[in-house]
Amino acid sequence: MRVLYSGEEIQRRVEELAAELRPLYADRNPLLLGVLKGSFIFLADLARALAIPLEVDFVQLASYGDGTESAGFVRFERDVERPLQGRHVLVVEDIVDTGHTLRFLLSTLASRQTASVRVVSLLEKPSRRCLAVRPDYVGFTIPDLFVVGYGMDLAEGFRHLPDICVLEADDK
Repeated sequence: MRVLYSGEEIQRRVEELAAELRPLYADRNPLLLGVLKGSFIFLADLARALAIPLEVDFVQLASYGDGTESAGFVRFERDVERPLQGRHVLVVEDIVDTGHTLRFLLSTLASRQTASVRVVSLLEKPSRRCLAVRPDYVGFTIPDLFVVGYGMDLAEGFRHLPDICVLEADDK
């Protein structure tokens, strides 16, 4: 396993994203909508760095199962609990890869009469993009690597790592 981004590099980038987002949401009480499970650490750090009044909710969408490749379809396992009508929603993703999960979520949110929807993703992998969808704000753009740590997993393992790491063949 090798470190792609250290915990310190991640925290610096989270602070930079928060500084960019803060003026857009300072007086709007945004709803940070985390995509479980991978985004939970990023969402917590971003919420603290924003340092503005906000609310948090989660959705859970599944597209990977226990493997390292996207299954190509998305399952909705947990829907948002907070009312969305008239709200400024900031979707918080761990990674945008093929675009299937993000497209599914944005299509669902489009019918909920939000005031606005933007997407911040810690990572994006444009080389794997199958659909014309991308986050509005990105922490890091990465090549086609399978990464774990900082909330991201392989079969529920590795989420606890403070860094974002690339798994080598003998780590799996």
